[in-house]
Amino acid sequence: MLAGAGLLLGLAACERSPGAVEPEDPTGPVTGPTAYNLIIPSNFPTPPAQPADNPLTVEGVTLGRRLFYETALSRNSAVSCGTCHRQELAFTDGLARSRGVNNAQTTRSSMSLANLLWEPKLTWDGEASTLETQARIPIEKPEEMHQSLQVGVARLQQLPAYPPLYRQAFGSSTITEANTLKALAQFQRTLISGNSRYDQFRRGNRTALSTFEQQGLVLFSTHPDGRMRGGNCGDCHSGDLQTNHTFSNNGLDVNPPDRGLGLQTGLPTDDGKFRVPSLRNIALTAPYMHDGRFATLEQVVDHYNEHVALNSPTIDPLMLNTTNDPRQLSRTLELTADEKAKIVAFMRTLTDSTFIRDPRFSRPQP
Repeated sequence: MLAGAGLLLGLAACERSPGAVEPEDPTGPVTGPTAYNLIIPSNFPTPPAQPADNPLTVEGVTLGRRLFYETALSRNSAVSCGTCHRQELAFTDGLARSRGVNNAQTTRSSMSLANLLWEPKLTWDGEASTLETQARIPIEKPEEMHQSLQVGVARLQQLPAYPPLYRQAFGSSTITEANTLKALAQFQRTLISGNSRYDQFRRGNRTALSTFEQQGLVLFSTHPDGRMRGGNCGDCHSGDLQTNHTFSNNGLDVNPPDRGLGLQTGLPTDDGKFRVPSLRNIALTAPYMHDGRFATLEQVVDHYNEHVALNSPTIDPLMLNTTNDPRQLSRTLELTADEKAKIVAFMRTLTDSTFIRDPRFSRPQP
């Protein structure tokens, strides 16, 4: 079981959501939802404050879980959020580029949804800053679910199961776009992954990692300077969440064909920058990078060791002047085959088998 105290986010069982208007529901009086007891792993940072108008509740999370797997939100009633975010793959889909309605191909790979509670920006290019606003994007994108949310909620209203669930979660059986987005956001905030062998090691179990894996952790975490050998991974994939929550050009291409963050900001200086993903459950989320160009972790390490496009105009400065060459003559990492194997071995310890089997996150029974 995860260590840590329960964190209550939400309302007391008898209270209504802040700012909510008392509904006039024809089915009778409405009782308030129940606060959801969210458990935070003891080695994790304190989560940021959540939206005051969307506290976590048992009823809201239950509804959000059902909506996450609901195909009626897609144009052809064949695709759900869970199509591209499969629990057994740490909520990715195993494809280089995800596929939506009628097998339409997207331009990027599906990101893992683990620990989004801590993410200030979402999607590969930072298109959304809250889970509530992010939820609309895949529903309405033509190459994903390809249906306006307005149509989606109208379809949900006609399904007998949903009006009572919305009433329990939000006080009214009238289904709205806002409450649909809120419920999806609530469910996704509960997707916490923090029980890998690495976490057990961090919480004091020194035998959770082998000596080989611990050596990989040291290499992973060390910024090489010619005296201390390291893989330079921890500069971006830092802390227990395994990300620094920024956007970076990691040298995949000299001239990146996908502008990434630059699409959102319009700044050429942001071209080729993408959100630094967490490496949690990384062994389950292949293929890698925003376009799925690498099939294995070994290929990823080879890229950082030997193939970084150092002359890319927006390359992250953390990618420069990082070498294990004591003479400082090389511009590449110069890791040995043994060191690369140790880094990969460590990354495999980030797999959380309880997360991918947790029944709270699985597809609900009809």
